[in-house]
Amino acid sequence: MKNILIILGHPRKDSLCGALATGYADAAKAAGADVRTLVLADLHFDPVLHNGYAQIQPLEPDLLAAQADVMWAQHLVFVYPNWWGTFPALLKGFFDRAFLPGFAFKYRADSPLCDKLLAGRTGRVLVTMDSPGWYYRWLVGAPGDKQIRNSILGFCGVKPVRIRHMGPVRNATDAQRARWIATARDLGRSDV
Repeated sequence: MKNILIILGHPRKDSLCGALATGYADAAKAAGADVRTLVLADLHFDPVLHNGYAQIQPLEPDLLAAQADVMWAQHLVFVYPNWWGTFPALLKGFFDRAFLPGFAFKYRADSPLCDKLLAGRTGRVLVTMDSPGWYYRWLVGAPGDKQIRNSILGFCGVKPVRIRHMGPVRNATDAQRARWIATARDLGRSDV
């Protein structure tokens, strides 16, 4: 049985992202996975890392519980909208506060390298966007994909990280939204 943690990074639970997370979770559970869902909008924490890494601020109970869930998981699934080329501030704040040195990675003395403390986990990212995929990849350069795959999850040892875009959402029909939710279910089944 695989331990899967789904992290919903949209500030609204009743969004398309929320439906994608639920569809993925339901299908993964039905396929035999042990699934937990972390809804960032329900957590109580200050998303601002006020002093950088110079002085680590105490973690709120919700962040301590979230870290325990990340350590429990073998597969991490992030679901969020693409805003301004990357993920919402809520998810960025979660990374800043929870994926800390000593938890997600560890700097090596006298070396530019670090130890990847989340190694052994795989990742899946479901991203909704209003831009067509070709525009996001070829004209903008997919900055959010690079950030989450390489600069965050890859830096911490999570690999591979598979990313699926769903959009454009702005003028999508109910039938298209239903197809995206069905895709999330298919991915939930296949990731087990």
